[in-house]
Amino acid sequence: MLAWSTVRERWTGFVGSFVALTLGVGVLTTALVVFVSAQPAVPERLAGAAVVVQSPAGGEDAEAYVEYVPWSAARAEELAASLRAIDGVAAAVPDRSFYAQLVRDGRPVGDPPAGDPIGHGWSTAALAPYALVDGAAPAAADEVALDAAYGLAPGATAAVLTAIGPREMRVSGTVDGPGIYVSDASARALAPGVRAIGLVLSPGAAPATVAAAARTVVGAAGAVVAGDARTALEPEAVTRVRWLGTQLLTVMIVLAAFATVFVMASTAALNAYQRRRELALLRAIGATPRQTRRLLLGEALAVGVVSAAAGALLGVLAAPLLGDLLVRAELEPAGFAPRPSLLAVGPAVVTGVLVAVAGAWVAARRAARVRPLEALREAAVDKHVMTRPRWVFGVLFGLAGLALAVGTAADDGDSAMTMAIFSALTLIVGCTLLAPVLIPPALRALTYPLRRSATGEVVRESAGAAIRRTAATAGPILLTVGFATLILGMVKTMSPAFGSEDARALGVDAVVTASGTPGLSDAAVAALPGDVLSGLSTQVFVAGAPVDALGVVPGAVPVRGDAGALTGDTAVVADPRWRAGDTLLLTFADGEAVPLRVAASVEPGTLTTPLLLPRDLVRAHDPSALTMTAYVRGAPPAAMTGDPGVLAQDPAAYAANDDEDALVWLFVLVMVGMSVGYTSIAVANTLVMATGDRRRDFRVLRLSGATNRQILRMVGTETALVVLFGTAFGALVALPALLGIRSSLAELTGSAVRLVLPWPELAVVVAACTGLALGAALLATRRTLHRAQPR
Repeated sequence: MLAWSTVRERWTGFVGSFVALTLGVGVLTTALVVFVSAQPAVPERLAGAAVVVQSPAGGEDAEAYVEYVPWSAARAEELAASLRAIDGVAAAVPDRSFYAQLVRDGRPVGDPPAGDPIGHGWSTAALAPYALVDGAAPAAADEVALDAAYGLAPGATAAVLTAIGPREMRVSGTVDGPGIYVSDASARALAPGVRAIGLVLSPGAAPATVAAAARTVVGAAGAVVAGDARTALEPEAVTRVRWLGTQLLTVMIVLAAFATVFVMASTAALNAYQRRRELALLRAIGATPRQTRRLLLGEALAVGVVSAAAGALLGVLAAPLLGDLLVRAELEPAGFAPRPSLLAVGPAVVTGVLVAVAGAWVAARRAARVRPLEALREAAVDKHVMTRPRWVFGVLFGLAGLALAVGTAADDGDSAMTMAIFSALTLIVGCTLLAPVLIPPALRALTYPLRRSATGEVVRESAGAAIRRTAATAGPILLTVGFATLILGMVKTMSPAFGSEDARALGVDAVVTASGTPGLSDAAVAALPGDVLSGLSTQVFVAGAPVDALGVVPGAVPVRGDAGALTGDTAVVADPRWRAGDTLLLTFADGEAVPLRVAASVEPGTLTTPLLLPRDLVRAHDPSALTMTAYVRGAPPAAMTGDPGVLAQDPAAYAANDDEDALVWLFVLVMVGMSVGYTSIAVANTLVMATGDRRRDFRVLRLSGATNRQILRMVGTETALVVLFGTAFGALVALPALLGIRSSLAELTGSAVRLVLPWPELAVVVAACTGLALGAALLATRRTLHRAQPR
């Protein structure tokens, strides 16, 4: 009861903690609701198949996504015939899917990902099941059935774009589900390889019984899934999209948790220190250290429960907005809708309460040791700020941060950025713990020019005497500037290292990519003027392992390196597992296995893919293979118009408009925005609390002859110095990690990498911190001065 009464009476001192924790739990709830909702789902086109037989898993690619080796057309038909004989199976339908897209007014409709095609054979519609709304099923090679949402009636002419190019087809009918459906004979030509066979069951048939019988029939030739296990059928492209969204959510959760604990611990420590006289009075009237500690933890628990509940409600309301943002940024598949659940909201609420109590734990333990005589103290000079544990942990975190920075420089893999982030985090914690040691000499240096001014001298002594207040204000600014310097510096340093290096090396005049389509069709590439260097992107399996490959015209290789030895029945490799003269047995997208001799082996990284194949061979075995990028010499971008889905740019514009850079900037904006937001809360709360506690100091200055303007000038100068300190050390803690990233990139690319610091962006962040800190300090001081009139 005493803890709750204290919170009610001193609510202004807990506003900052309440807001920080509410927002932290809100962010955590939002991220968890989206994360839990973004789980694999059964593809809609297979939802009506209670049992599905999947082709054998072929291993994992470099990013740990499971790939499946397709059956050949003959093998798929053989398995389907055996499965139809199972009791309870009404139909066994091979799922034939291929790239297809409608073209209207010369522009592609929609933008389907390459790994989640919407073109299907008509039989596949029964697996959803989708039914005809009007007209008839496609039977001839030039007929197509379309989703009724396209608005084309039976008998109309539709331009359908495939990997070969656009084709005029007659609409035979419309269906009540998404997709573009051709005759089964046409589908076999466009998608000969099959990765799934859906089983439509007879009425009353038990899925478990049918699945068991199917496993007996299939044996080692595939896997049988039923019920919730069918989520394994989710297209790999959708899984990749979900993975990207998960990375952003993970960053949000980690940053929110770190910043919330940071703010809560800082606020709790300052609050406990300011209440030392009050706590000393409690000790003087008989309160034990345990009771004092219980009081502070009870206050934190009360604030935590209320804040967690408010944050959870805020997070549930914000989850749909975040889900829509992720869909727009193509970090979640279209149609994704977050759904609140206890599994998401419960952990967020519990975490919020635990963070509140944990943040106050250290402060409560120290405050419980306050002596009763503290109630008689008048001076507010900080003494013994650095305890032994603070020294130990401060030094350990500092050394760990430097060690991680060194590890970043030595790491040339994907973990370099993760190590850099943790290096900066660790150094921030270390500098915050050691702030009482770092602040006095820094303040003496910063205030040296002010030593001859009376106001400057007061600023110098006031900031130096109140180390806790200065450290609590500088800490959040150090966090924000450190994060902003690290994240923005990483992006600015990495973009020149990786952007459009192939285009520059080839000396081309234009780079052509797809716009509104997952890739360029053969017709679009053939229509390009000038000397065109391009390749068909496909995936093959070597000894069951998936390998990305590029189908190129022999003698016209669109990559760096000498690969002129490529001929019609050979391959060029850039993988240390294979050498010239080896024979590789490649399984293509159509399920056919083809032996190829390795004509040449080049250094890894020389080619854009580990494997170069003859273009005609790739087209023959992968009718849906698309060209991702075409490089053009001898023609400007303006000369490449007229084909649907074509975007031509000069190399500089191509690098500036890189989709991956835009995605990285989304990450950057989220992280820096969250960091600045938490700084706003922490700095404003700290300054309001600290300024309110200086009422007696201001009264003494007024009695000494200081005017309100002089006091405001003193507080403004003091705040500016604290911001300068936080900014300087924030940039310093990020510098070792950035240097490590530069060394890692230089090792990875084999060339010198220039460290780029984003001065304009950092200036905006620092200006925001300065304006916020000055505004909060001056407004709080004006309010306090009105209450501190001399009497």
